[in-house]
Amino acid sequence: MERVLDEPVLVRRRNAGRSVGAAFAVMVALLAAAPFVVYPVFLMKALCFALFACAFNLLIGYVGLLSFGHALFFGWASYLTAYAAKAWALPPELAIIVGTATAAVLGIVAGGLAIRRQGIYFAMITLALAQMMYFFALRAKFTGGEDGIQGVPRGRLFGFFDLADKTTMYVFVLVVVLAGFLLIYRIINSPFGEVLKAIRENEQRTISLGYKTERYKLFAFVLSATLSGLAGSLNALVFQLASLTDVHWTMSGDVMLMTLIGGLGTVFGPVVGAFLVVAMQNYLASFGQWVLVIQGAVFVACVLVFRRGIVGEIAAALRVRL
Repeated sequence: MERVLDEPVLVRRRNAGRSVGAAFAVMVALLAAAPFVVYPVFLMKALCFALFACAFNLLIGYVGLLSFGHALFFGWASYLTAYAAKAWALPPELAIIVGTATAAVLGIVAGGLAIRRQGIYFAMITLALAQMMYFFALRAKFTGGEDGIQGVPRGRLFGFFDLADKTTMYVFVLVVVLAGFLLIYRIINSPFGEVLKAIRENEQRTISLGYKTERYKLFAFVLSATLSGLAGSLNALVFQLASLTDVHWTMSGDVMLMTLIGGLGTVFGPVVGAFLVVAMQNYLASFGQWVLVIQGAVFVACVLVFRRGIVGEIAAALRVRL
């Protein structure tokens, strides 16, 4: 009897896995061919922000926690990666590890302080911590203040692959971002991920089932911070620069915008949202300050027309999980 009852669930999961697998194959194919058509540096920037948005979506889309301070992890990982590569002359792989580990430590500290609060109180604590570290970055000598850390060497990956070559750097960024994407997908479809979704839907009921929800939320927060740091580390090497822009509150707003436009709580939504927002920032730069107005108009239009986000509406229309 149990097997019969479980069959519809298994069928739905199998179909969902197939749809996600097909979408992932299409995404990989497009990204592999893209450098022959689109400027590689633009693609690398979009990929870094796609990973950042996916990490942010892990927290807000699957746990229901809204962070206004995720620039803290992205920016400080960027700073430490740039400093490690330039001042300590570490190879790129070790510099990235230093930056990502920094984000993980900051995630533990910030999460430990904020996770006991909910709703707007949680969001404001994360914002306050991020702004505090922003002003520290502004005053600290090793960050370069308003000038940032410039001329960051990309170095040779594992001593063999010269990342100064754009094609090599693009392949490296693509591989890391796809690995991070698959890791996030595995997390949200694991038993741990199911508990996170239960917390999002009804935390009190999850507690009544015996789960220590604060531990789960803290672990999810640290995972999100760590992957955001990985994105920031890659971004520092791509542009060979770490600046105050990376830790400013507007960076947290950008990643929130990417996630909401693409589709909150969807797998591919943050990727689509990141590419759309980065494309607007790059190709509409000639409009100056009007870029922000255009972004606002696009955001309002997406909220009104695509209430589930672009990918969310497409998935609903096709009746598949994306």
